[in-house]
Amino acid sequence: MKTDIEPGRVKGPPAKQKMLLSGMENQGFWIARVDLRQYIERKDERLGDYSLLTVFVETDRGSVEMKYDEGFRGPDAFESAVTMLTQFTGLAALINRALIELGS
Repeated sequence: MKTDIEPGRVKGPPAKQKMLLSGMENQGFWIARVDLRQYIERKDERLGDYSLLTVFVETDRGSVEMKYDEGFRGPDAFESAVTMLTQFTGLAALINRALIELGS
């Protein structure tokens, strides 16, 4: 699996995960699934959770996990990211980015 996440940042399973897309073809790749994942890296009493949001793309030619966003984004960071990706052109751009990464 390819990744652009620094080694050691992801420790354990994601706190939240949602499949955004499954079973489609794009640019000669069969995309089995696209997931958004949230990892909570630390908690701050005043600022709340520090989240690392990633996108995992699994294809017939390999898989990649890429950073999507990170920071103190509030309690609805994950849900807001899901909405942005599914209601706007964000998902298409992420898929294209993943396919470029897998092709290199």
